[in-house]
Parts: sequence; structure tokens; C-alpha cells
Amino acid sequence: MKYKLVILSFFASLNFGFSQSTSEFFKAADAFFKTNVSNGKVAYSKINNNKEALNTLATLAETVSVSKSDAKTYQAFWINAYNISVIKGIIDNYPIKSPLDKKGFFDKTKYKIAGETITLNDIENKKLRAQFGDARFHFVLVCGAVGCPPLINKAYLPNTLEAQLQKQTEIALNNSSFIKVKKNKVELSEIFKWYKEDFVKKGTEIDYINTFRTDKIAPKSKVSYYTYNWNLNKQ
Repeated sequence: MKYKLVILSFFASLNFGFSQSTSEFFKAADAFFKTNVSNGKVAYSKINNNKEALNTLATLAETVSVSKSDAKTYQAFWINAYNISVIKGIIDNYPIKSPLDKKGFFDKTKYKIAGETITLNDIENKKLRAQFGDARFHFVLVCGAVGCPPLINKAYLPNTLEAQLQKQTEIALNNSSFIKVKKNKVELSEIFKWYKEDFVKKGTEIDYINTFRTDKIAPKSKVSYYTYNWNLNKQ
């Protein structure tokens, strides 16, 4: 009987630890971003000189358990996991001028996250886009390049996720460097070309953008796409 109680106590402690891993991960991620991100840029050189916090965070991400039934926790976890994995991928190949300098950076390199071995593209396309169909993900998933929307210096958290998604989308779509409007012409980031289907579900790309803009774009403006800047988003 005593032996059974010991075994039950052991598994109870494991389950408790596993359930706590999500909050521990969010706390560590928040501290990491606050320390290493400023004005949308990442202190890669600083991280490379002391990898302990990044490695600890990556180890935490391996053991996290999330379910789609808790959608906000699930989404917040995978957004943070993506952004952290991008940084880890760059540090693993540092020094590097662009994530594209590493062949297969997005579709071949795999990370151990939440009990799975997964690529960055799979996080974006299978864990988030395919499951929830929210185009705002494109403005919070940061690919390590200057052309991406800026990385924030805090973690995405379940209880603030909706406000964070909304804010970052508004920031990107009101930024004159990201959405370039000139008279009856508008130049868009290639994000809008690569993932066009995400932005035209209820109208045109301009319709989607105007949902978040203060200064609306003329609906019949001619749309083109400027070349994506793949240079590293480093401090």
C-alpha cells in the first residue's frame, strides 16, 4: 500500500509540474524578450555571448503541453515558440547576415517543441494558420528579418493576446514603411502576396488593410508589392 502511494505521489508531482510548465514558459519568455529586444530589433551578439537564457527557454518549450481547446494559451504559446525558435536558429548559425543564408532555415531545420519535432513553417502553417484562420498572425510571427513587422519586447500571453494581436496589426498596417501609399497606388509587403488567401476572405487586400487603418486607402488603388528585406533584424 505504501509503495502504491509513493508511485501515485510521483505521478501527481509530474502532472503538476507539467501543468505549471506553461506559466513558467511564458514568464521566462517575457523576461528574455524584455532583456534582448528593443525597438523591434534583437541583440543577437549579446545573446550569442551568453546563450544560457535562450537555451533554458528552448528546454522549457520542449516540455510544455498545450491544447487547442484552450485557444488563447495555445496560440500565445506557438507564437512565442516561433519567435524564440527563429532567434535560436540565428544564434545556432551566428554570425549570419540573413536567415536565408542558412539553407532550409524555415522548412528543414527542426526544433523540439511541446513534445514534437517541428519546423518554423509547420508552426506557422499547421499550428496557427490552418487551425484558426486569423491573418493577424502575420504581424506577430517575426522571421528574423528587417522586412518583418517588429518583434515586441514582451511575450504574447493568453489574457492579453487579443489586444496584442490587434495592436501589432494596427501598428504594421498604419506604418508608412510597411504600407506605402502614393496617390492612387499602394505598395504592399510581399507578405500580402505570399499569403494572399488569408487577406481576401471577405474582400480585397485593401479592404482588409483599411479595417485597421486610420487613414484609409482608396479602394481602387493599384496594388503592387515591394521587395522583402531579408537582412537580419539585429540591434
